[in-house]
Amino acid sequence: MDSGRGYLGKESKEMLVADKKEGIGACGWILVSLSVLFVLITFPFSIWMCLKIVKEYERAVVFRLGRIVSKRAKGPGLIIVLPCTDVFTRVDLRTVTSNIPLQEILTKDSITTQVDGVVYYKIYSAVCSVANVTDAHLATNLLAQTTLRNVLGTQSLSQILSGREEIAHNIQSILDNATSKWGIQIARVEIKDIRIPMEMQRAMAAEAESTRDARAQIIAAEGERNASEALKQASMVLVEAPSALQLRYLQTLATLATEKNSTIVLPLPMNMLQGFYKQ
Repeated sequence: MDSGRGYLGKESKEMLVADKKEGIGACGWILVSLSVLFVLITFPFSIWMCLKIVKEYERAVVFRLGRIVSKRAKGPGLIIVLPCTDVFTRVDLRTVTSNIPLQEILTKDSITTQVDGVVYYKIYSAVCSVANVTDAHLATNLLAQTTLRNVLGTQSLSQILSGREEIAHNIQSILDNATSKWGIQIARVEIKDIRIPMEMQRAMAAEAESTRDARAQIIAAEGERNASEALKQASMVLVEAPSALQLRYLQTLATLATEKNSTIVLPLPMNMLQGFYKQ
């Protein structure tokens, strides 16, 4: 529903330059009549000068004595242009890809970055794109560059790196509102590349490495705690069943024997050696 309202709103703006109900005047009609008379006198040779072909993806804005004919674009197909009094301009309605050159931006946290992007847009009103702006494509490209710098200048580096999609939607909304009077609809905005200084890259890498080391130490400490709790529970089980300790001892000896060790250390309880100490 929102997109439908937006489209209807843009269609209503197509007549922005055609609100005045003024004609070409008596002199204008005389000149037009003379032009038509000239076509009739020189027919059929003049017909090749009057017939113009407009492609499916194009529209023609015809000016008659400086005023837009019918206040709307003509085409596609075959149109008639009177000699001497009519001038027409072709407008391409296909989607245009405009690259935003690399922009040097100072972020909110005072870090210099270089950002480039791409804008996809198309002309939905040929009349507005011709009558309301000198060069619609150049104006859109320059406005996209300025908007990119203004929007990214209010963001910190971390916000730019993590919120590309949100920033692109914000830029698209600003551009769409500004270019609607030019008959242009912004289809999509993408941020292609973000370049930061090499010193900042090293600092960010060192910060990330220290964060990973701290996380590894925390994980190791948690593992030690879990292991100590497991050993505590095992010792409590062995205290309740002394024979289990002997079985565990024999199992350890069997494990050492399977590894082809030439030396086996046999631990002895301290109470067995107390008798020797007394002697």
